[in-house]
Amino acid sequence: MFIGIGSNLGDRQANILAALQRLRARAEVRAVSAFYESEAADGAEGPAFLNVAAEIETPLDRAGFERFARDVEAALGRLRTRKLAARAIDIDVLWADGYVHPNLLQRRYNLVPLAEIAPHLKLPLGDGNGASTGSAQAVRRRARSLHFNANRQEEAPDVRLSLSRVGVSGVRRIVHLQVDGKERVFNGEFTMVADLAPHKAGVHMSRFSEILEEAALDVLAREHPARIERIVEAIAKEIVQSQRAIRADVRLRADFGLERWTPVSGKRGEETYTLVGIAHADERGTRRVVGVEAEGMTACPCAQLMVREHSLRELIEAGFSGEDAERALDALPVATHNQRGKGSVLIGVDPEHADAVRAEDLVEIVENAMSSETYDLLKRPDEFFIVNKAHHNPKFVEDVVRGILASALDMYPDFGDSTFIAASQVNYESIHKHDAFAEACGTFGEFREELRTGEYVTQKTDLAAWLGTRPSPVLV
Repeated sequence: MFIGIGSNLGDRQANILAALQRLRARAEVRAVSAFYESEAADGAEGPAFLNVAAEIETPLDRAGFERFARDVEAALGRLRTRKLAARAIDIDVLWADGYVHPNLLQRRYNLVPLAEIAPHLKLPLGDGNGASTGSAQAVRRRARSLHFNANRQEEAPDVRLSLSRVGVSGVRRIVHLQVDGKERVFNGEFTMVADLAPHKAGVHMSRFSEILEEAALDVLAREHPARIERIVEAIAKEIVQSQRAIRADVRLRADFGLERWTPVSGKRGEETYTLVGIAHADERGTRRVVGVEAEGMTACPCAQLMVREHSLRELIEAGFSGEDAERALDALPVATHNQRGKGSVLIGVDPEHADAVRAEDLVEIVENAMSSETYDLLKRPDEFFIVNKAHHNPKFVEDVVRGILASALDMYPDFGDSTFIAASQVNYESIHKHDAFAEACGTFGEFREELRTGEYVTQKTDLAAWLGTRPSPVLV
């Protein structure tokens, strides 16, 4: 099915991009034309229109898709007050399985973008200034932003010093990503930075948002739903090209939910985790990592041993034999203090194995390394199960990180020695006014060498070195 999308109210470009994102809920967008601008025609009201054509694949029949498209138009603010009134968004089916829009040949603003993505349809376009099919309407191809001669960023700065990272952070966008083999909608937060040469005053900040939209559309047009690491990789490559930078780094964080059942009562719920994608691009190419953050709980082994030692003396003083006192303490979980924890893992792998790294598997690696997983909803039997499990499985923050590393090595034994992994854990202490933290990073080969020889590999690969950035934190 080929559709036309147009807008002549408000931020026309943003309206069209928002429509494409919403249409992906029921359709796969396979190709999108450039933007084309034309004056309102055929009695329509308002300022000039911006139009695109898109090729989609949808399980809906034409009537069903048109009903869905009307819902998308309403969600984006279209008010159907008058037939030819200006509108924030307009979506029409142009061509579908033998159907041709009855006015298509009179609409050069639809014909031109449609011909760009569907040349096999052999559409009559006229002489280039107006259509020979009844409309004298001029249609102009537009870049995806306005252009001005003023370009202070390219001028020399007052102080000619280079900067390591310049860009934007906290850019929030709705993105459609693949998790658990399914499409999920994310409210993602991007950080996009590039280096700045000493002879340039600045980077083009507004261009970062444009790159984000274009790269996301490009990746989603090829692969829907997309993987998080492929989106950040595409954006990083485009930043290097458009900003004429030596290097660029992009990070995307997006919260997502996975279906979970409580351990005893079996109550169904959705637990929230964070998906992380990081990419670096330079003249040599790109590298990327993907990972997750997950919450859980730990029980302190040190405090538990002290409580056990004290309890043993108390039992013996109360008349129990040493053997009976030990048996009682072995049978029952010993008290200790608990802390809520947040763990993370990042994996960087060669393209051959990229699809084998699944977010839901990484969540299990992190959760299983702690004393127990946690849930938003718990009935009383579930609460007992979690507390009992955690106290039978005490963990230091260091134990959690080592557990993440070991589980990843076991889960991905076929990954090469150059595979990168980073693991971290922070425990929000319950009896201290500080938090406990541990992290480790390196290649699979470096950690395999330690496990094999028992020798400390002191110079392990960090994230910046593996990605190919400078030896400093990748992003803040």
